[in-house]
Amino acid sequence: MKKMYFNWSSGKDSALALHYLQQDNEYDIDLLLSTINAANDRVAMHGTQSELLKAQAEATGLKLSLLELPEQPSMEEYNSIMKNEILRLKDLGYEYSGFGDIFLEDIRQYREAMLSPIGIKPVFPLWKKDTSALMHDFLEQGFRTVIVAAKANLMHKEFLGQELTKELLKELPKEVDPCGENGEFHTFCFDGPVFQEPVKFTLGEKVYKTYPNPDKKSTQKEIGFWFCDLRG
Repeated sequence: MKKMYFNWSSGKDSALALHYLQQDNEYDIDLLLSTINAANDRVAMHGTQSELLKAQAEATGLKLSLLELPEQPSMEEYNSIMKNEILRLKDLGYEYSGFGDIFLEDIRQYREAMLSPIGIKPVFPLWKKDTSALMHDFLEQGFRTVIVAAKANLMHKEFLGQELTKELLKELPKEVDPCGENGEFHTFCFDGPVFQEPVKFTLGEKVYKTYPNPDKKSTQKEIGFWFCDLRG
């Protein structure tokens, strides 16, 4: 079997992609890799605390490697830290890397450009699949997830903390992708076939934060996100 580590974000796409790969029987997956903001000990843009990442990993029965990043790393810093980690994993015998990306071409190209020179092949089990069909399959497989982050100009804060169900999917604004693949929202997956038992958590406070807009052509200098804190 092909030795693979899986890039784990804590959300629904990661969980479904991991499930598909585990059903494949082609890969030996024994490690989850997650990146966290070292300043606040959370997954960037998801806001998931590292303790909940550890709880997820324990529930999957897989090892977890937490890669710490500066709060706002430059591209050079990010590439250097990530390259060192990939080289370390390559030395441990990993030859494949699993991802939950669906249709963002620039992200896939970046991952391929980062991994290929090191000799690790990226694998994208969800690639180009219909996002509405993916979400329905996710729910039919028995997965459960809650919305923990949402782009403020697209989604009201009342979506935060809600479990993503077939009923809630119908309530999403029409401009929001069912998987949130354009960054409209992020989730925390707490139950489903990749877990040996549900991950326990409680809902915390809802907060609003702004970030520099990466789109330099936009007149909007900042973008706002709502976050719902989760506690283990």
